[in-house]
Amino acid sequence: MSVLEQLDARSCVLLRLGERRFALTAEHIAELVAPSRVFRFAHRTPELDGVILRRGRVVPVCDVAERLIGKRLTSRRFYLVATRRRGATLDWIALPVSGECELITADLTPASASDSPHVAAWLSYGGEVIEVLNLDALMPELAEPSALGPATTPETHA
Repeated sequence: MSVLEQLDARSCVLLRLGERRFALTAEHIAELVAPSRVFRFAHRTPELDGVILRRGRVVPVCDVAERLIGKRLTSRRFYLVATRRRGATLDWIALPVSGECELITADLTPASASDSPHVAAWLSYGGEVIEVLNLDALMPELAEPSALGPATTPETHA
């Protein structure tokens, strides 16, 4: 297979986590929202910060920065609300981002077998090689119904 056959031009959203940029394919993006009140409750998933209420939905806030850059985000500029497949349904998740987001069109190179499972593809933009994220592989424990603990009324914290 030639390099030209491997490339796949797609719309992507670039997001910043700390000093690094990552990407998600645009079809996985629901919206970009300003930080809002996070409702926290007891749970067993370290990346889950709580939930936000958005358009009549309860959306889990998942800080994946520690897995990707080695530390949690200290400042949050936006939440990038993305979709991920869970069984036959699409769930929304809110990813905190620390900088501007940008919609681009880029050629994607598929990930190889030696890449981390959270890498769906690679793109080159502005002199950088950027990982295109696979949210299902990045947060597999959120697919488990027991990840949020027993079904109880969440406790709200300011």
